[in-house]
Amino acid sequence: MRINHNIAALNTYRQLSLNNVMTQKSLEKLSSGLRINRAGDDAAGLAISEKMRAQIRGLEMASKNAQDGISLIQTAEGALNETHSILQRMRELAVQAASDTNTAADRAELQKEVDQLAQEIARIGDTTEFNTQKLLNGFYSGVLHIGANGGQNLTVNIADMRAYNLGVVGDAKITITASVNDGGDLNTDIADGSYTVQLNSSSGNYELIDANGNVTATSADGKSWNATSGDDTINFTDAVISGTVSISGGTATATATVTNKGLQAGEYTYDAASSALKDINGNVVATTSDAGVTFVDAQGTTVLTFGAAIADGDKVAIGGVDISNQNAANTAITTINNAIQAVSSERSKLGAYQNRLEHTINNLGTSAENLTAAESRIRDVDMAQEMMKFTKLSILQQAAQAMLAQANQLPQGVLQLLR
Repeated sequence: MRINHNIAALNTYRQLSLNNVMTQKSLEKLSSGLRINRAGDDAAGLAISEKMRAQIRGLEMASKNAQDGISLIQTAEGALNETHSILQRMRELAVQAASDTNTAADRAELQKEVDQLAQEIARIGDTTEFNTQKLLNGFYSGVLHIGANGGQNLTVNIADMRAYNLGVVGDAKITITASVNDGGDLNTDIADGSYTVQLNSSSGNYELIDANGNVTATSADGKSWNATSGDDTINFTDAVISGTVSISGGTATATATVTNKGLQAGEYTYDAASSALKDINGNVVATTSDAGVTFVDAQGTTVLTFGAAIADGDKVAIGGVDISNQNAANTAITTINNAIQAVSSERSKLGAYQNRLEHTINNLGTSAENLTAAESRIRDVDMAQEMMKFTKLSILQQAAQAMLAQANQLPQGVLQLLR
């Protein structure tokens, strides 16, 4: 018998210490719900689990991205729904104006509404935004990241849905003056007064109609006018093809029409100091380098070319598609039909994007769910199984404590030999 080393106690103590460590680990797993709390618990399992977690979180964020993409598309599509309504109203007005039961004055009133509607289409296109990004001005091309890994993208393009690009914007109009030339005979063939400009569909010429309905002068291009009786002439710098011509003291004042090659419907003012054409909000829409004759937009495209330099402060008005006469209104119906088709096509495309993204979200959700289940089998603890293990360890720990007490009593037997 030995008293310097109690081997039985040492063995029991070692088992007790081991049971304590195992019990602590079991308690940690039960309290955290995780089978792997540190790399030492399962080094390979930890690496696999973290890789899966990266995929799961990526899939969940991709699903959020897809949902945000749907919100963006719905914003654009909602705005185009209103554009559709406006175009339908414009078409209705064009059909009304195409009937000669309307007078020139009637058509002028119809034109006013068309002009305002065209401006509203342009405003919708310029101001519709999602998260400060403009959607309908032709510059939106966005990439939606709809996957957990790099390169898993969907590109969404939205066409320019403003009035000019839909073809429902008319030409630019500006007030101009010209002298009435008496032809050298000093006779006044075109008297002072107010005249209505209208197109004669039979001859193809424009006519100046006086208050009594008489044709006073005609023009083939709206610029050079010749009196029907006499030799008086009026030479405007730009075409006068609609509205009225007022003559007073030998000076004719009219609204000229200049071909619009890129500006949206609206009202603009020429600022000679900055050589710029500005909208009602002071934004520059075009600039000139030849003192007010030719104007170019920000992309360098020529949008307006006047017959003569316009003056500082001159107003330039751009309305909707022309319905001022039967021929123009008839043509406008087809033009608006094309615009409606263009908007329908764009809305259809956006709807297809939305449907695709909804399927994407469903797929991402399924993938994330299945991957989470796989990751859970690696990382999470089986509570029932771990509780069984903890119970076993608890009993072993108690037994080890009891046996350690017994082992500590063994050396006392040596005292019996010393008596």
